[in-house]
Amino acid sequence: MQEKIRQAHQASRGTYGSRRILLDLKDGGETVGRHQVAALMREAGLSGVPRKRWKATTDSKHGEEISPNLLDRNFTSDAPNHAWVGDITYIRTTAGWQYLATVIDLYSRMIVGWALAGHMRSELVEDALKMACGRRGVKPGLIFHSDRGSQYASKEFRKVLAKHGIVLSMSRKGNCWDNAVAESFFSTIKRDKLNKEVWRSTVQLRVVVFDYIEGFYNRTRRHSTLGNVSPLAFENSGCIQTAAEAA
Repeated sequence: MQEKIRQAHQASRGTYGSRRILLDLKDGGETVGRHQVAALMREAGLSGVPRKRWKATTDSKHGEEISPNLLDRNFTSDAPNHAWVGDITYIRTTAGWQYLATVIDLYSRMIVGWALAGHMRSELVEDALKMACGRRGVKPGLIFHSDRGSQYASKEFRKVLAKHGIVLSMSRKGNCWDNAVAESFFSTIKRDKLNKEVWRSTVQLRVVVFDYIEGFYNRTRRHSTLGNVSPLAFENSGCIQTAAEAA
């Protein structure tokens, strides 16, 4: 049993605690209790990665237009591509700071778009949004929610939104909880991977981010909000239309 626990822990990139390890074991046909799993993990020196508090880093002191808060902390959606959220975080490398922008579908918590760059100009969030729109079946009326950062309020970003008929929603001033889903993902990726070391180069970091988002988080990592299945498994259990199918 302990070897299977080791394998499950390794498959989670060393991130799962006893709750998620237990689910993996049960999916594999094992009859075991959580306390037994926790005890065996302690014996083997295995543990999940503890949560850390996150903080807002948005600079909303600009003269651009501010959009109303259409989500009002309703972070649920009964269908894909009805409501997305986006945000930016920073990552330290020996070559300098890098910035990661993501787009998350509230239906499945899938990361549908992301971009990584050494700057925080509006192109960063534009590139993440363009990836999302290229992957999904976007219809007019989709809500995109963000904080009040200048990148999201910029005329250039609004042009991309308007091209696809997407409606912009923004958090209230200084209220990070209004964009909690996006903030939570950054807390997760940093806890699971990014804060474990200082990355040597931007090339190495890009490989790591790609592997985590596309290879692990979207496809494999269990999400408590989704009934402890991955975003991909959640979407596969329903019906989702891709951009190719919508064309």
